[in-house]
Amino acid sequence: MTTPPSASTPAPFTPASGDGPLPAEPPEQRAATVRTAFEGLLQIRRLTQNSEIAPAPWELRQFLNAISLALEAAPHAPSATDADGHRTATGYRVRAADAPHTAAVEWLGPPNSGAADEEREQLTRCAATLTALGWDALLYRGPRRRWFVEVRPPHGNAPPRP
Repeated sequence: MTTPPSASTPAPFTPASGDGPLPAEPPEQRAATVRTAFEGLLQIRRLTQNSEIAPAPWELRQFLNAISLALEAAPHAPSATDADGHRTATGYRVRAADAPHTAAVEWLGPPNSGAADEEREQLTRCAATLTALGWDALLYRGPRRRWFVEVRPPHGNAPPRP
């Protein structure tokens, strides 16, 4: 029989993807949590492949979380939505793309926030962060002339099977 978590048990860490509410922790606490999680990711890279410059097998299996963690740790600002799905903050949003093993990073914000005016510059910064961490990250202009970053495993590597 499992014991339900108590009120003092912290919720499991989830990197901000840009969908859902902003993290509830105070900014300093959130930054420390993100830093610890990112350092753990780099340690996994070192232990599994003696390198920090390419995604580890875990990242390839959990690529949306790994990409979100890398962006939040950089730190780039995540977007957010309220309970009704309306954008409440301007920033990145990581989502699965149409192609398998591919993510799309968008720069979104509330109506009239100016997100569209800054998306190319901000997404260029996001792509540079991801490229430095070994992901293939390319900036494209998509439907309605909006910019996005397409992110794939390096050299087209598919995630390993569990």
